[in-house]
Amino acid sequence: MISSQRQHLILSRLRTRGAVRITALSKELGVSAMTIRRDIADLSDKGLLKRVHGGAVSTSALLSEPLFSVKSQMDIGLKDAIAQEAIHYVAPGDVIAIGGGTTAYVFAQHLLESQQSNGITILTNSIPVAELVQALESKDVEVIVTGGVTTRSNSLVGPIADKVVASLRVNTVFLGTHSVSIPRGFLMPNSLEAATDMAMMGIADRTVILTDHTKWSCTSLSLFARFDQVDTVITDDGLDHGSIAKTRDLVKELVLAHQSEHTEESE
Repeated sequence: MISSQRQHLILSRLRTRGAVRITALSKELGVSAMTIRRDIADLSDKGLLKRVHGGAVSTSALLSEPLFSVKSQMDIGLKDAIAQEAIHYVAPGDVIAIGGGTTAYVFAQHLLESQQSNGITILTNSIPVAELVQALESKDVEVIVTGGVTTRSNSLVGPIADKVVASLRVNTVFLGTHSVSIPRGFLMPNSLEAATDMAMMGIADRTVILTDHTKWSCTSLSLFARFDQVDTVITDDGLDHGSIAKTRDLVKELVLAHQSEHTEESE
């Protein structure tokens, strides 16, 4: 398959999925990861897609987002590092809220494997997080699901979700984000999901944002939190020095998680 054919297929996958992984494309097309990186770089130079760590996303991502199944396979090492830092913000017996998205899901995985999860209650609008808790053999963790309308990220949003959230109270809420905009704040492509995230922040004593460094180079539609509304941002140490300095000036606490091993997907 020549480069133009590969690039046509890459764009086709982006149109249906919203995002692609280098390793998955390499396996599907039977070429090296380096070849796929060159194709993605060429398409990026033409403005036809946006390069991200481990793959690419559609340039239309401002108004939409990749499916949960696609996003869950991207930037796994970064999400693991962030999750390991985030579990220190939970104490046994806490009542917490966990939002939608794959970074929040990876956090939930690590949390449920730790001692900090003993006796906790989790409020969530994430279907995968709720399923994760239900699959536990231990009944020491209680889960409350908001209900609502489903999104591409398998989150439950809208007036039903917001009404359930407003009737409760939590110690800490952990939220992902689609993009980070300096100096505006944190954004989502789905306005209903942004509103539900705002509702969860409204019932929390503390707000923690979980996001990898690639989100500083993205943009999106709906603002759900300003920097001064967030207590802690946990990201990875791949964030550039300029963004680190600017973010620290805007947020109460910035934590940089160290990714111990970089996979061959790193660019």
